[in-house]
Amino acid sequence: MPYATQQNLVDRFGETELVQLTDRATPPAGAVNATVVARALTDADNKINSYLAARYTLPFASVPEILLQLACDIARYYLYEDRVTEIVQKRYDNAIAQLRDISAGKASLGLDAEGDVAAPAAGGGPVASGGDRVFTRGKPSTGAVGSLDDFTG
Repeated sequence: MPYATQQNLVDRFGETELVQLTDRATPPAGAVNATVVARALTDADNKINSYLAARYTLPFASVPEILLQLACDIARYYLYEDRVTEIVQKRYDNAIAQLRDISAGKASLGLDAEGDVAAPAAGGGPVASGGDRVFTRGKPSTGAVGSLDDFTG
């Protein structure tokens, strides 16, 4: 299962940018070259899988949203080839750093080792408990240490 599609790239970066990056016809056809996009998306998937295979069983049953974002940023970087802009480079570098963190266990996809959505851990969550009200006049406390019962008249 691919992490991102051509439509995901269009939604994130616009069709005009994709036409500029993929239209290699002479004269230009003025349309997105689906073959060029598919190659970039496959390369992005392979890059992502090289990091995730150490921690997860691939392929996933469904694509976590973070992988969709990372796949789009990586594929866009590949589409730019030797004309990479500063922002495209930065997004690519951030994507690779995120993949390294996921691979090292410093970040999570929210999945278990088989690639399924992980169930929340049972127990161990925060617990709130109420004690005596210390500053309420006219309503005696149970005499717990720290109350002001002894000081009011």
